[in-house]
Parts: sequence; C-alpha cells; structure tokens
Amino acid sequence: MGVYSTEKLVTEARRLAAEYRKATGKPLGISGEIAEFDAAQALHLELCKDSVGGYDAVGTKEPRKDKRIQIKGRAIFDENKSGQRIGQLKLDQEWDSVVLVLMNEHYEPITIYEAERDVIIEATEENKSSKRNKRGAMSLAKFKIISDIVWTPEEGLIDDTRVKQATV
Repeated sequence: MGVYSTEKLVTEARRLAAEYRKATGKPLGISGEIAEFDAAQALHLELCKDSVGGYDAVGTKEPRKDKRIQIKGRAIFDENKSGQRIGQLKLDQEWDSVVLVLMNEHYEPITIYEAERDVIIEATEENKSSKRNKRGAMSLAKFKIISDIVWTPEEGLIDDTRVKQATV
C-alpha cells in the first residue's frame, strides 16, 4: 500500500484535472479513472484489478451483487453543448450493465445513471445503420433516456424501489 489513500489521491487528481483544463482549455484525460472510483464508492462496487474484458467492476451488495458493470465517465463543462457522447461501449463482450458517472467542471460527481445490457443492445439496434452505433458509441442524451438515475449528491444511493415509485 502506498503512502497516500486512494481517496486522497483521487481528490488531488480532481483538483489537478480542473486546474489543467482552466490553464490549457483541454481536459487532462483522467475522467474515466475518477468515474470508476466514484461509482465504486457510491454503488458498492469492487473494481477489477486487471482488465477483464467487458467490465470494470463487480457489485458487492444488492441490487448489483455479482453484476459485471462497465463504468463510463463524462465531465460536463458546457451543459448547452449538444452532441456529447459517452465512451465506446464494449457490446461484443460480457457485462450486465453500464454505469455513467456525470461530473461537473471540478470533476465532482453530479449524477450516476445505470442502464441494463438488454436496454442498451435494443437502443443500439434501433439505429443499426449508423457507423457510430456499430462501434458501440452512444450520445449522452440517448443514454440518459434509456437509463435510470441511481445516485445523486443530494439523495445518495437511490434504490430500485424508490426509482420505481418516482416513475409511477
């Protein structure tokens, strides 16, 4: 184990990434690693030590217990900018759901969404002719439509029953 805790290192990485973007106008490119840390903490996931293919973490508690989860992260610097996309989805590999961690300009999580594999496959099949969809790319707007909000800073972890009650 290192001298610093992972939490302290991620906190410093957030600060450095925000400062770098402020100084250069370009993202530092570590939002994926920060998103993995945040998703693991918020949703009770265990991150995979090595690249295992189609997923980044496995759930340790219900409702995600033993689920294989792909984690994507996206820092939102301009909410009015259209056409934002999430990272490429590994459609040809084994996983159960995709978690998307949206972060603000300080790389702090603002919302976590989750979509099940069958819903994602169905959504990508709808527009098969698009080259982007063939590669497993999806717009941020489309992912928000097909997924559920599973965590917010205000509410914390939103369990399945509260999501169902909110949509009724």
